[in-house]
Amino acid sequence: MSKTSLLKWLKEGHLTIPAELLTQYKDMNLNEQELVLLLQVISFNENGNEFPTPFELSSRMTISVSDCTDILRKLIQKGFIEIKEGHTGDGILHEIYNIEPLWEKLIEHFLLRNKQEAVLVNQKNETDLYTCFEQEFGRPLSPFECESLAMWMDDDHHDPHIIKAALREAVISGKLNFRYIDRILFEWKKNGIKTIEQAKSYGKKFRQHQSNNRTQNEEMNQTTKSVPFYNWLEQ
Repeated sequence: MSKTSLLKWLKEGHLTIPAELLTQYKDMNLNEQELVLLLQVISFNENGNEFPTPFELSSRMTISVSDCTDILRKLIQKGFIEIKEGHTGDGILHEIYNIEPLWEKLIEHFLLRNKQEAVLVNQKNETDLYTCFEQEFGRPLSPFECESLAMWMDDDHHDPHIIKAALREAVISGKLNFRYIDRILFEWKKNGIKTIEQAKSYGKKFRQHQSNNRTQNEEMNQTTKSVPFYNWLEQ
């Protein structure tokens, strides 16, 4: 290929579109013909032709002029494009295809999809949390215990991962009850503990403090090595 041909190819330009449009057009109630027609309108627009005719659009596609006309009408009815008045450089009015409605719909779809995914993740975390508690307690949770779990999440806004960390702390400390876990969460929230790493560090600090306060005589009399744990109810 000659240098002249390459320069001509570069001058044709490139069409940049969001990946979201290619992956989600089906969920946005678009079919393949409608999508390609939209891309053709965008391409014409970027090359200075803001109102390509059905004939011009059809010449780039495998559908007829009448099909292009019908699809354009459907896209306008579905709110993906609209016809507006534009101005030429000398002030003459002319019609243009406005693509902004497409981008607005794409943004709305993206935000809604993210919100729905976040809801699903949150529901899964909550389900996993109840399952985790029932496994540790070895029985179904009582209505009161279920209500306590819901209050920790909804009223106190504790992250499910933090609640699981408090459960593990209670299990390790041998004090598996909701009052003890509630006290742990209260202390963590009071001290600004919001991540698993902060919770581990905070618990380690108190356990180290207790370990340092043990007398040498007590340590020598231990028959088995044990790790002291912080009693959160005595805070």
